[in-house]
Amino acid sequence: MAMATPAFDPLSQAFTDDPYASYRVLRASPGPVYYEQFDIWLLSRYQDVAAAAADKTLVRSLEFFLSPEEIREQKVRQNWHDMPNHSRFVQFSLLDSDGETHDRLRRKVFREFTPALVARQRGMIQDFVDRLLDRLLQAGTIDFVEDLASQVPGHIIGSVLGVPEEYAGQLRKWSEDVVQYFDVDRSDERKAIAERATTEFYELLKELIVERISTPRDDLLCRLSEAHVAGELTEDELVSTCMLILMAGHGSTIDVLGSGMHALLQYPEALKKLRETPTVMSTAIQEMFRFESPLPFFHRYLTEERTIAGKLLPKGTKIGLLYGAANRDPEQFESPDEFDVGRTPNRHLAFGSGAHFCLGNHLARLDMEIIFSTLLQRTRSIELLDDNPAYKRGLSVRGPKRLDIRLIAA
Repeated sequence: MAMATPAFDPLSQAFTDDPYASYRVLRASPGPVYYEQFDIWLLSRYQDVAAAAADKTLVRSLEFFLSPEEIREQKVRQNWHDMPNHSRFVQFSLLDSDGETHDRLRRKVFREFTPALVARQRGMIQDFVDRLLDRLLQAGTIDFVEDLASQVPGHIIGSVLGVPEEYAGQLRKWSEDVVQYFDVDRSDERKAIAERATTEFYELLKELIVERISTPRDDLLCRLSEAHVAGELTEDELVSTCMLILMAGHGSTIDVLGSGMHALLQYPEALKKLRETPTVMSTAIQEMFRFESPLPFFHRYLTEERTIAGKLLPKGTKIGLLYGAANRDPEQFESPDEFDVGRTPNRHLAFGSGAHFCLGNHLARLDMEIIFSTLLQRTRSIELLDDNPAYKRGLSVRGPKRLDIRLIAA
């Protein structure tokens, strides 16, 4: 079996600083590249990744090709076992289901995230961002990630779902603690953190669900709770779906806000263009997702023997979709390593594709549009105070840990 190039080490500092050098090496390979640590075949070229993401014979769930006993054995090998609540609510979810179960769960939340319904949140988001900037502009020097980016998405998705605002900070912490266990490093310590966060998350949601059933409100949590009472969702499906919505509404949007701000400050002409031509904001946001994809890696499994990117692979093979690599493929994007806020067309894969296309993409883009537009309107200058901000380590995430900037009010 072919081995992955030594250049691909997603836990290394070199990869953290610049994953795109490794992605270029992978794209130059004639076919999929095997990564032993994950027992996975990696796809890195745009056409290969796009085709696999849209292929219905590639699934997220092990149930399509393994028996329950084989699934248990695999979980033990990968240290996914002995996590009762994580298994119930995280390892099973809308994201990790397929077929009829996936379609049924997706229908329950799809209508809540249509462009028209998301647009109704504009006033609420704008008001929150304005109040936040009132304080931050007085401070002047801020950590953009902690003080601004991390404050907005959790508040907004919490409001849409129906979680009281005082839990916003805790929801972010739980989300980060749960998601961190999906990456390459699965130590027992990280495992315990993920299980504890899942349990505490569940306890809060259980209380809120009981409240919604006894005292209905106009929010998504109430509508999902009513579906549970009607027998359309099991308790595990209800809790799992709520967790997924809250977790998806936190990390990736925070990360792309941070990397997007960093890109703007690295490319002053892009920032100048946005100030002078605000109508470019929508294409600029799409470019932020392409340039630094916040979720650069997802996986699928083959449900049948297939030839993938020129290589015959057996049923059950794990396939890694490197969205971050595909979105810098020169065969698809002209000057892919350049940040171009006017780039069009821009058919990036940061939201995935096919059955698992990101439901929250409209809300994430609305958050970003309001944040960046308001920030540019209310400042005459934004300065980067650290030329080399540290980025998160790992294969599954991409975003700065912090981003120190100075805001000069208009």
